[in-house]
Amino acid sequence: MPRVLVTGAGGPAGVVVIRSLLKRPELTVFAADMDGWAAGLYLVPAEQRRLVPPGRAEEFVPTLARLVEDDAIDVVVSTVDVELIALSERRDELAPAVLAAPSADTLDVSLDKLLLAERCADTGRAPRTVLAGPAAQAVDWEFPVFAKPRQGAGSRGIRLVPDRAALDALPVDEGLIVQDFLPGEEYSVDVIADAAGQVVAAVPRTRARVDSGVAIAGRTVHDPELEETASAIAKAIGLVGVANVQLRRGRDGRAMLLEVNPRFPGALPLTIAAGVDIPSLVVDLFLGRELPASVPFREVAFVRFLEDIIVEIDEVLVSDHAGHQEEL
Repeated sequence: MPRVLVTGAGGPAGVVVIRSLLKRPELTVFAADMDGWAAGLYLVPAEQRRLVPPGRAEEFVPTLARLVEDDAIDVVVSTVDVELIALSERRDELAPAVLAAPSADTLDVSLDKLLLAERCADTGRAPRTVLAGPAAQAVDWEFPVFAKPRQGAGSRGIRLVPDRAALDALPVDEGLIVQDFLPGEEYSVDVIADAAGQVVAAVPRTRARVDSGVAIAGRTVHDPELEETASAIAKAIGLVGVANVQLRRGRDGRAMLLEVNPRFPGALPLTIAAGVDIPSLVVDLFLGRELPASVPFREVAFVRFLEDIIVEIDEVLVSDHAGHQEEL
């Protein structure tokens, strides 16, 4: 029976990945997080719960490697950006387990918005993107434009630049980029590509309600332009595995690249309900199994709500963040 370790069990993505994989009786699912209060830990049996150091800690990768060896793990599924960054160049330390994540190059490009725009320029769907400072000041922009951190997720640090005076006043020491303003509707497209980089499914969904950066209501939509745009971007960055491609319509109504999150998105329950069980497909992919050429999806909607998991007091895990765990 293949043994799968899912990290980031406290986040929405970790919870949905664990729940997806638990539906497959032939898999043994382990759950890990830095926090003993992480909800996803308590979806698996007590003997399959693990605590790990924070992803930025020096001991994170060695600790995970020891867990992989001790638990005879076959596939590691990380649902956290900082963990993926730490693991991408050191995935060989997990051997013989495989890291179910895109290549280090795909991760590096996806997490750097300037490199991402440059890599995707030939698709015709990347907005004009330059560094703040002299490069941005030399462009004849149609205002307003957007400035945002070159690296970072969500809406942190994003600002609307209304005119040239504001553009000239942008700080040049904060790693900002300047992009064409995209005023239209935003979409998230969940994409999975096989070992050859061929897109198996691209599922667009709306973000009707968002809370703390996570969609809590929305619907899947059949839209060939969105599907083709996301697929072209996935191919441009060499995607193998899963990514979430965020698109927004520009002034002319065309779908344009906003950013790429090279990991499992938190709103995957909607994509799974629509017919594309991405966590299950990703595990098959990294176990070396052949994926179908394409997986269709249907249009459905969802709303999210809080859910309780009740456990006995002596089941709650605590940690010294060095990988050691004990019950509360």
